[in-house]
Amino acid sequence: MAVTARKKSPTPGRRAQRPDGDATRQHLIETAGKVFAERGLAEATSKEICERAGVPLASVNYHFGSRDGLYEAVLIAAHQQLIGLEDLMAMVEHIDDPETKLRTVLTHFVRFATNANASWGFRVVLREIMTPSAAMPALIEKAVRPKSQFMRGLVSAVMGLPPEHPSAQRGVVFALLPCLAIMIIPKEIPAKLLPAIGKDSEGLAEELMCYVMAGLAAMAAAQKPAAKPSRPPARAARREKA
Repeated sequence: MAVTARKKSPTPGRRAQRPDGDATRQHLIETAGKVFAERGLAEATSKEICERAGVPLASVNYHFGSRDGLYEAVLIAAHQQLIGLEDLMAMVEHIDDPETKLRTVLTHFVRFATNANASWGFRVVLREIMTPSAAMPALIEKAVRPKSQFMRGLVSAVMGLPPEHPSAQRGVVFALLPCLAIMIIPKEIPAKLLPAIGKDSEGLAEELMCYVMAGLAAMAAAQKPAAKPSRPPARAARREKA
């Protein structure tokens, strides 16, 4: 009588589990972000990303359609690492004074810009700024534009102008440019030439606010209509002619 061999049940700890789609997608974004930060878009490959993530090579196309689709997702996630719109809104949720709101946001940007331990998101965004890719329009629409509208609201409230006013829009640029410059400049340069920048982020933020607020006040004042000179009374004018 033939004896049928019983199949051994798989060891619970070693049984392969079906990976969760969202978890795998997020893991790929996190791993790819580090690879893109290290190598840049041109040098990073799907093969290296998948090997480091420990997933099949087909995972990139399955979850993102292509390596470019993965990079677009990484770029948007990288911008969220810098500061998300929800984080910005929560930061000023309980503040009423417009100047204090703007001060709070810009102080956060300065602290982030002077942080020596930059995340991979910062490096990915920096690479994209220096060498824009085809993903830049998607980044602008999905991540930058909502935050830009938020900042226009803050700056226009400080200036007492409507958000669509050209000076309010220029005010956003002038308020953020110093923060962007601090982010972009290699940390070695200010450390050697302007060491105070990196050593005292609180002092830097405070003096930046003096600079920004004075500039916004001057811009707002320039938009106010000039007061018309008062005319002398009619009788006094006739006497002067006589």
